[in-house]
Amino acid sequence: MVFSSLTFLFAYLPVVMLVYKAVPFRWRNLVLLIVSLFFYGWGEPVYVLVMIFSILMNWLCGKAIGRCRDTDRARAKRILTWCMVANIALLGFFKYWDFLITNLNHLGLNLLKPLGLGLPIGISFYTFQTMSYPIDLYRNETDPQKSLVSFGAYVCMFPQLIAGPIVRYTDIARQLEERSETLDEFYLGVRRFMSGLSKKVLLANSAGQVWESIAALPASQQSVVTAWTGILCYAFQIYFDFSGYSDMAIGLGKMMGFDFLENFNYPYIARSVTDFWRRWHMSLSYWFRDYVYIPLGGNRRGRARQLLNILIVWLLTGLWHGASWNFLLWGLWFALLLAMEKLWLGKLLERAPRAVGHLYAVFIILLGWVIFRSPEVQTIGTYAAALFGGTAARADDAGYLWLTLRQYGAPLLFAALLSTPLGKTALAALEKSKPGRAAKLILLLLVLALSLLTLANTSMNAFIYAQF
Repeated sequence: MVFSSLTFLFAYLPVVMLVYKAVPFRWRNLVLLIVSLFFYGWGEPVYVLVMIFSILMNWLCGKAIGRCRDTDRARAKRILTWCMVANIALLGFFKYWDFLITNLNHLGLNLLKPLGLGLPIGISFYTFQTMSYPIDLYRNETDPQKSLVSFGAYVCMFPQLIAGPIVRYTDIARQLEERSETLDEFYLGVRRFMSGLSKKVLLANSAGQVWESIAALPASQQSVVTAWTGILCYAFQIYFDFSGYSDMAIGLGKMMGFDFLENFNYPYIARSVTDFWRRWHMSLSYWFRDYVYIPLGGNRRGRARQLLNILIVWLLTGLWHGASWNFLLWGLWFALLLAMEKLWLGKLLERAPRAVGHLYAVFIILLGWVIFRSPEVQTIGTYAAALFGGTAARADDAGYLWLTLRQYGAPLLFAALLSTPLGKTALAALEKSKPGRAAKLILLLLVLALSLLTLANTSMNAFIYAQF
């Protein structure tokens, strides 16, 4: 079950909201826990047990750390270490075991066979959430959660369970105990959810259809125009798919009284790679900064150590996205670019005109998506060659471009505009007058109707980041 499905919109969500709002506040965390486990179990009837184990383990470790952190720091540290090892082992077993065994077998070390296990949906997201809890407890940044129900609701609350944003316990600890649930906030949540739904259904899916048709072409048929059109559409697809999901998650959270932090801030207007990663998937970037980069020393131990820390963080970031060599190369790609910006390139970009920095960032990001999206390492070079005219296809394939624009031109134009703050600025301008607010409401309803109509007639609807 996904947010952009008719089953979710017209069956699951209305029932959940009616029950959630009908019960007294003291029972709402329990309702949230039950409906979230049902939501997850709908798609993962077996792997829901893995999530329940993760909840119990981290809650019990948290209680143990809370009892001894002020009196026996050594013991608290041992418990934290054991907890981290257990979390990483759980994630590593399901996500990386087959990758490791397959590569060992390729080296001739045929010791074991891959297990062929499916990846539990969202395990990377909820594992990082649960890991932040005992770490923050050990750091004295929060207090132990006495209620297993409340902690379980935090870990598996369905709005952000499948694809984030990564919500730290410290961000919503107080909200688990008391939260504001006004009619105005509910309306804002509905509006944010509608915005995310339209991003996913109208923009991400349309861009994805163009990308899939181009990616399926033989290398000999991918001209310069075709290849650049394809990777640009993939960039729109992954952005509006993921940011749309984040918008829906934030909106659903607000409808239930929770305030989740923003996860995107117009990343495609960035002027450098450093700027891009301050704007893209911010909850993941902040997690690695606070729990890996800074503990490793950050930039406090000299330039060489800082560059090593950047390399470690970005190799881990690549692995977080998947057990595949292309993700490791993608992490290495950005590690090298970030290192260059720390050493000398960043200063040049600061002095250069804004347009230069923007074009540089977009160019680098698009090449990064080629690495990210290539299913096999060898296809990276093949697609990159097509981008720069290295195939036999004609480099001036205007006919294909015209057909693409004729069929998908409108959504792609909106995707380009909404990748910038222009859309938000225009909508904010409508709020300044009563007729403008009425026009905005009508516009949102029309977009919702179009999204539902499109949703009823599409077969391409899976969330990209659910696989991570």
